[in-house]
Amino acid sequence: MIKVTETKLKGCFIIEPTIYKDERGYFFESYNHKDFCEAIGQEVNFVQDNQSYSRKGVLRGFHFQKGEHAQAKLVSVLDGIVQDVVVDLRKDSPTFAQHFSIELNNDNKKQLFVPRGFAHGFLTLSDTASVLYKCDNYYNPGAEGGIHFNSPELNIEWWIGPNDLLLSEKDKNLPKYLEH
Repeated sequence: MIKVTETKLKGCFIIEPTIYKDERGYFFESYNHKDFCEAIGQEVNFVQDNQSYSRKGVLRGFHFQKGEHAQAKLVSVLDGIVQDVVVDLRKDSPTFAQHFSIELNNDNKKQLFVPRGFAHGFLTLSDTASVLYKCDNYYNPGAEGGIHFNSPELNIEWWIGPNDLLLSEKDKNLPKYLEH
């Protein structure tokens, strides 16, 4: 049993599983293909799982895959706390260049479904965090794209100040503006 809430960005959903807790711990179904597809109203076949481990202040993103290599993602946090942010890059969308931000953590077990055509990034808020995301298309290095985390077009409020962020060289050099 899952609760699904569509965000302000069409096609982007918050997934909340039913968690069963007792004195032994907890149990929940983290993914059920049939229930998931019914809940979001579309067929999505995940083919690749990625996992990252980051320390506090690490910002990964914004990343996306272009064209036929675009990826939908189902993002969850196995351990820790992150600010997860997505940006709508679909030029024909009424929410083009708008973003959505949510806290994902190992306590609430919330997941974020990110449809194709979105950029994705996250910021580690806890001492460390392990993030798992399922992808519906294989990674292709030639189709990589990105947008700078601090793009003035996006005006994102990050939950850690800019002086405390840790970025890869690649992410520091991403373009600051979207292609219109």
